Amino acid sequence: MRELTEIGLRLDGERYGRCVEAQQGGDGGGREFHRVADELRARMTNGTYPLRSFLPSQRDLAEEFGVSRDTVSRVMRELAHEGWIASRQGSGSRVVKKQRTEPATPKVTRQLRGATLGPLLSEAFEQPEVTLDVYTLTSESLDAHIRLQAERILQGSIAPRHIGLRMLLPSEELVLPYPRAKDDKDDDRLRIRLHEITNQRTESLSEVLGLVQSEVPSVDVDIQIRHAPLTPAFKLYLLNGVEALHGPYEVIERQIAVGAGEEVAAFDVLGLGATLTRHVKDEDAHSPGTVFVDSWQAWFDSVWNLLAE
Repeated sequence: MRELTEIGLRLDGERYGRCVEAQQGGDGGGREFHRVADELRARMTNGTYPLRSFLPSQRDLAEEFGVSRDTVSRVMRELAHEGWIASRQGSGSRVVKKQRTEPATPKVTRQLRGATLGPLLSEAFEQPEVTLDVYTLTSESLDAHIRLQAERILQGSIAPRHIGLRMLLPSEELVLPYPRAKDDKDDDRLRIRLHEITNQRTESLSEVLGLVQSEVPSVDVDIQIRHAPLTPAFKLYLLNGVEALHGPYEVIERQIAVGAGEEVAAFDVLGLGATLTRHVKDEDAHSPGTVFVDSWQAWFDSVWNLLAE
């Protein structure tokens, strides 16, 4: 993952280059917090830290990411609240959640439950023409995985000719039912936090794919982001026009850090690493996979063309 961190350093010197958190006046609930949490979730998802393994010590993680021990401690509490890890005093933090991926079957029409985005996005990026249509609450999950694919392109491991991304996000004017404070529906801090995360991730996506296009001129990149007046009850990824990954947002109760030393009991949904159902299109126009992919592609296009701004 060192190469991925280096991409971040190149993308935004202010955001990633100042690794000594003391210089930033502390950022335990801000950008550095989310950067470390996102990377650890990605590592647990892709098997870098497999099920039942122990994460590195907080001291080692703080040194690797260039952040304070306080930030790492907050990240550990966040991951524990989300069910990724179990921490015990004196024993470290053990991975207790792992996304399941069923083995592939020979049939192209297979429907895989328990699929995760990372491996399937890697397969999609190995094609010369990459098209991604995404409907999501934030672009947090996609940003983490696109960074991995950008690193592969910069290393020369894969060489797509075209990358087209269309992303649908909820309109910022919407009053969303999550995330929100459990005991105070009028508390705006979580709504503001959501918008900040979304803006950071969309900006990051544009930067990382812009970097790919500038350093690998043979790759044509087209990014379009629109907002629709809809509350996402699910996330949807349409890959290269032949696959659909679909998963409902499960509402959970958890503690969310909203500032230095402050947490709020909230209703939220899990995004990064969420379990998805995979459907694959085949030659049969009436097969379940083909009908599913075509139906959701038609839905996406209709919202994109008629409702989104």
